[in-house]
Amino acid sequence: MSFRTLSNLALVLLLASCSSQRSPVVPGAKPKDHGAIGATEGPAWKDGSLYFTDGKHINRMGPDGKTTVFRHNASNGLLFDKEGRLIACESGMRRVTRTEKDGSITVLADRFEGKRFNTPNDLCMDSKGRIYFTDPRYGPRTGMEIWETRVGKYGPASKAGSNIEFVEGVYRINRQAKLPDGLCAFAYEIPNVDRIHCDGAERPNGILISPDDRYLYIADNNNNTHGGSRKLLRYTLDQNGDVKPGSRKVIFDWKGGRGPDGMKMDSAGRIYVAAGTNKPTEFENTSFKAGCYILSPSGRLLDFIPVGPDECCNCAFSGKDGKTLFITSGSHLWSVPLR
Repeated sequence: MSFRTLSNLALVLLLASCSSQRSPVVPGAKPKDHGAIGATEGPAWKDGSLYFTDGKHINRMGPDGKTTVFRHNASNGLLFDKEGRLIACESGMRRVTRTEKDGSITVLADRFEGKRFNTPNDLCMDSKGRIYFTDPRYGPRTGMEIWETRVGKYGPASKAGSNIEFVEGVYRINRQAKLPDGLCAFAYEIPNVDRIHCDGAERPNGILISPDDRYLYIADNNNNTHGGSRKLLRYTLDQNGDVKPGSRKVIFDWKGGRGPDGMKMDSAGRIYVAAGTNKPTEFENTSFKAGCYILSPSGRLLDFIPVGPDECCNCAFSGKDGKTLFITSGSHLWSVPLR
């Protein structure tokens, strides 16, 4: 390799490093409020349209700015796969589904070891097309089926005379649907869903994987427990997509405020985290206001985009060049231009 090639490579790496340490927001830009259009969660962009959820429907805002109902269901996190099909965490139905191009619905996962999930919340996809998703339970804990025998920090229950703790976990869908008929029996024995053990995570909410599949990020948001975790955690993944033991690292801590929810990562490695609230609760204060917290790869706060009226839930890149950030908060949709 020539000296000039090495110099050019060093320059590229230097510029990339500098980009990851500065705010990506256009200087002087203010977030634009698109109104209370039912934008609570799950924004995802495809072919000029933004898809988001309001707790009862998946809505679509088209290029003309008009919002229509895309599907009737209670969903949370959304993403589009490489074939342009919508993957959704259907929190109400306790499952993860895919909307096929003909409008039919394929259930990708609704159980782990025969037990129904809690309320699938958010999801992401690695370079191999495998889907990782979180399965917390906010509010009443009746009907939870996945548990393990362990004395936990936050009040283990009693089941058949044993101390048990309900699992609020992270899972990976290894294959996206039933395999075609005619394959050997061994293929059907490949586990469809694996649990990903993220030690130290109390209530996983938002989730993302770095583009190189090296890191798994968990928005640990135990926000209705006094003293619960409100942290952005990072785990190192091995070549199989499993977490390496002992690799947990705290990237950012919202302490007594409302913790992290949905999040995204840009090509420079900056992390955009929807978090905070403008209305205190019994468990949360307003020390961290509602908005999008933009962090460097190491967790340094680079910028903050304030929104309202209350808690901030998720975000997504959009536009032809991916240079518009949409944010969902309190049923309102907000946007801000990026460099």
